[in-house]
Amino acid sequence: MTAPNHLDWPFFDARHRDYAAGLSAWSREEVRQHIDHADVDKSCRALVRALGEAGWLKAVVPAAQGGLSEKLDVRTLCLSRETLAWHDSLADFAFAMQGLGTGSISLFGTEEIKTKYLPPVREGRHIAAFALTEPEAGSDVSALAATAVPDGPAHVRIDGMKTWISNGGIADHYVVFARTGEGPGTKGLSAFVVDADAPGFEVASRIDVIAPHPLATLRFSGCRVPVANRLGEPGEGFKIAMATLDIFRSTVGAAALGLARRAFDEMMNRATTRELFGAPLSAMQVTQSAIADSAIDIDAAALLIYRAAWEKDRGTPRITRESSSAKAFATEMAQQVIDRAVQIFGGNGVRVGVKVEALYREIRAMRIYEGATEVQKLIIARELLKTHASTRREAAE
Repeated sequence: MTAPNHLDWPFFDARHRDYAAGLSAWSREEVRQHIDHADVDKSCRALVRALGEAGWLKAVVPAAQGGLSEKLDVRTLCLSRETLAWHDSLADFAFAMQGLGTGSISLFGTEEIKTKYLPPVREGRHIAAFALTEPEAGSDVSALAATAVPDGPAHVRIDGMKTWISNGGIADHYVVFARTGEGPGTKGLSAFVVDADAPGFEVASRIDVIAPHPLATLRFSGCRVPVANRLGEPGEGFKIAMATLDIFRSTVGAAALGLARRAFDEMMNRATTRELFGAPLSAMQVTQSAIADSAIDIDAAALLIYRAAWEKDRGTPRITRESSSAKAFATEMAQQVIDRAVQIFGGNGVRVGVKVEALYREIRAMRIYEGATEVQKLIIARELLKTHASTRREAAE
């Protein structure tokens, strides 16, 4: 992996540089031996176990539960995903879902819930999942239809479907969002931790995609869950989901950055070793233009990603615009960089087994999940319009 020069930027402390160097060294030795792309379930279980045993999953839980920092350090999460994605997207996926699947617990769980669920995830013994999306409710969280109604004094009964759930089918617990009726739309949602062996829970079907990873549709049929497993207060589900995505949306951009860096490295190797018309590809102006454009794009994305992460780590309550900008730009950027790499490889760029072909498939979903690029643009525009209106009101007073 080419040493990323952004680690020298003032966004980072020495601990971040040391962490990134350690994870990169570990990944070179360990990642490949735990992956079999023909069996993604087995691979993800093995990767989670290896990441936990090596201590890297300490980054996804707070210090009180054995983590690295007092609260989740977003720069560390982003560096982890960037590094792991360079080596293999399944390694990034295994790490990321341990964080996303417990992020809501870290932020809003009671001490009892944190003590029960976070240490096994940190150790790589349990696998976590985040269940928000439904068949008719993706980016529009207000359209969630799954319900959670009281079932005696100490339980709720969850009914409904969830789909496109990463780690579906292999997770030990799911953070599930359901309608509890405290208000209309987003005001009437709550979040619960549901164990995979809870009565009334089942994996309805598995979903196959172009870059395979564990993915499923889930069915809840009178699924009985203790009220004590609720995160936050009744009706705070939307707040919990958005606060969690506020942290992890930047990390999607970081994973895309890792894929783009790998494509760039592959591109550089190909351009300097492949000859065309008696000279290296790199001697052609059109190739040099692709290299320059890719380098500029990668630096710009890194600035957006680590600006957002730094803002969150320094205590900014919400980084909605910053994280949406990072996610939207980085994922679109990575698609372009990878496409250039495929073009430079020529016919070999679409050959199964060549790295840039795998990268081409892997990047596509990142432009969609955790909010498609078009949705990110809506979020960014709304945040800017809200700030503009507030500024005008203040000026008028």
